[in-house]
Amino acid sequence: MARVVQKYGGTAVTTPEQIKKVAQRIIDSYNDNNDVVVVISAKAGETNRLIEMAHETCPGQEGCEYDLLISAGEQVSVGLLALCITSMGYTARPYLGWQVPIITDSCHSKASIETIDPTKINRDLKLGAIVIVAGFQGIDRDGSITTLGRGGGDASAVALAHVLEAEQCEIYSDVDGIFSADPDICSNAHKIEKISYDEMLELASQGARGVQIRAIEYAKKHNVTIHVRSSFSTASGTLVTREDSTMEGVLVTGIVSDKNEAKIAVLGIPDKPGTAAKILTALADTDISVDMIVQNVSQAGLADLTFSVSKSDLDKATLITEKIATELQAREVIADKNISKVSIVGLGMRNHAGVAARMFTVLAYNNINIQMISTSEIKVSVAIHEDYTELAVRVLHEAFRTS
Repeated sequence: MARVVQKYGGTAVTTPEQIKKVAQRIIDSYNDNNDVVVVISAKAGETNRLIEMAHETCPGQEGCEYDLLISAGEQVSVGLLALCITSMGYTARPYLGWQVPIITDSCHSKASIETIDPTKINRDLKLGAIVIVAGFQGIDRDGSITTLGRGGGDASAVALAHVLEAEQCEIYSDVDGIFSADPDICSNAHKIEKISYDEMLELASQGARGVQIRAIEYAKKHNVTIHVRSSFSTASGTLVTREDSTMEGVLVTGIVSDKNEAKIAVLGIPDKPGTAAKILTALADTDISVDMIVQNVSQAGLADLTFSVSKSDLDKATLITEKIATELQAREVIADKNISKVSIVGLGMRNHAGVAARMFTVLAYNNINIQMISTSEIKVSVAIHEDYTELAVRVLHEAFRTS
């Protein structure tokens, strides 16, 4: 028998009708002579509801008690799905994270998986049961419930696929797979049949939906093939797997945009060692991530530093930056929330010169001004005014004709 791990997101289990459809899909896979292990999330919106309840009742409280509360949604989903499968005449074996057990560190609300004991699950599979495991949750070595952070269900599924030596990990959500661009922006965007871990990591980090970043990193480390599929369709999706020679033949695999970007410019700072570090360290100390960074050439001993943060962090980041800028006697701090980031990603960029130049030429031809640039071996990202986001994606998709 083949062994498969299936993970279903919250949008797939929002209503009783949807849960029944998921149960039937699981049974169909089981009847195809597969050992099936299912990882399930809380229904859409449930975790947010529990978080809001916690904040309204006791603002600012976190730790093991907080994780115990916000992990409750997965228990409901596991129970309902197990009831449904049992009512259809099949044996379901439900587990919460601590029952498996999935052992994590003690970093509550963003714990990392350390080990998983597959003994119970392997026993149940040999007995012919369909195993259902709560995603997003585990237990630390002190016996406290932990949660893995947003999207942690994907990480749970990939980790289980690894320890159970599954053929692949199927991740079901409300997307049909990974596309060359957002189909809502580009009508001719196509589904990518196979993509490398590195390309998927770049696309996900730049805003693409489908798989959570930590899950991709785990899959890459342990060579777990991920199949990104739709909960609402039986069509094949996108395989996320290790790189092969055919992948480098495509210059640009995908184009993605992210409107959750903002920039801060610090004008007239002393051009001397440690100045930028002082600003960026202050932001890092408050868990604010900085993405693109640009510093201009010094004039009269002064320089300008511009960097991007997420829109949700802009107000906090601006206050911190203004405080440090005052200490540095900078001339001015300007915050701008009207930007977005557009990125092109592809393994083929490693061995082809002129990709960035072509990208910039296409944007210039369409009167789209570039405000900041960042690159990696297989990615080029630019910050532009958010009003031009959709246009930039369309013209770049047409220019590179991703395939």
